[in-house]
Amino acid sequence: MARVYNFSAGPSMLPEEVLKKAAAEMLDYEGCGQSVMEMSHRSKVFDSIIKSAESLLRELMNIPDNYKVLFLQGGATTQFAAIPMNFMNNSGKADYIITGQWAKKAFGEAKKYGDAVAVASSADKTFSYIPKTTREDFRQDADYAYICMNNTIYGTVFHELPDTGDVPLIADISSCFLSEPLDVTKFAMVYGGAQKNIAPAGLTIVIVREDILGNARDYTPMMLDYKVHADADSLSNTPPCYTIYICKLVLEWIKSIGGLEAMAERNRKKAKILYDFLDNSKMFRGTVVPEDRSLMNVPFVTDNDELNAKFVKEAEAAGFVNLKGHRSVGGMRASIYNAMPIEGVEKLVEFMAKFEEENS
Repeated sequence: MARVYNFSAGPSMLPEEVLKKAAAEMLDYEGCGQSVMEMSHRSKVFDSIIKSAESLLRELMNIPDNYKVLFLQGGATTQFAAIPMNFMNNSGKADYIITGQWAKKAFGEAKKYGDAVAVASSADKTFSYIPKTTREDFRQDADYAYICMNNTIYGTVFHELPDTGDVPLIADISSCFLSEPLDVTKFAMVYGGAQKNIAPAGLTIVIVREDILGNARDYTPMMLDYKVHADADSLSNTPPCYTIYICKLVLEWIKSIGGLEAMAERNRKKAKILYDFLDNSKMFRGTVVPEDRSLMNVPFVTDNDELNAKFVKEAEAAGFVNLKGHRSVGGMRASIYNAMPIEGVEKLVEFMAKFEEENS
């Protein structure tokens, strides 16, 4: 059976090179006589895997030594509560920019633990833009400011970080993780679920500055205390071993193609192909203001719900799957993460042009 072009928002497609290597090593990882799926997380073999994954991530992202890299379970959503439990403990204040469903949910969790305030929101226009803020919008005694950097559902991204002054910035980078270079030093913490760009579902990566650790509330569950995991090198409990192994393979793949600069160039090229078509189409249109468009998630619509449904159905039959948009936006969404080849976007645009011609 031929592989389809998978435009899912997550879990998303993985590089074929990674899948093939994982398949070849399924029964016997590097001569150890067992699969990574069945080896002990305390073994020397797995220790080599997790340390290699961390080393590669540090190299690709230029992560300074004063940041801890944690490989955790629980998904990005678990961090919505873990973040205020760990960090909203001095002034008890935190400022959030609401740019979509995931920032809204994170804000909702934070309000349970202290004085969380939404300093800006783009809900008034269905999160189709990134709201502008100034330093004065943020309370300078807040324990942290929070953003969701790339908004998977709505297709927006912070091309410029908000100026928060001296307030530490925390970002959910789930759907733009490793898509382009990122200056980690501008953040107190970044984190993301791996199932977009890095690995299958089950792994969450946290990159956190050491000096903000160790101040968790006394009732914080052990599994949500970042310092517990940092002190144990992510081995306080059994981590998602196989997902970390796939993460290592993906990081090796990114390094092999030239690192994050090369990845960014690929991603910009893919996005330009699709956005250029949308900007010139008489049937399809993007839903995001041009200056805030994501490189990873591209929502688009026609002006007819029946036509949208017909497009999704015919696209799937042609091998372009998971193009149905999120229910809050409607229409379609093409998630063109790192593993999506340029050819996949080119063929999608060819199909869209054909569909437009046949249905005009």
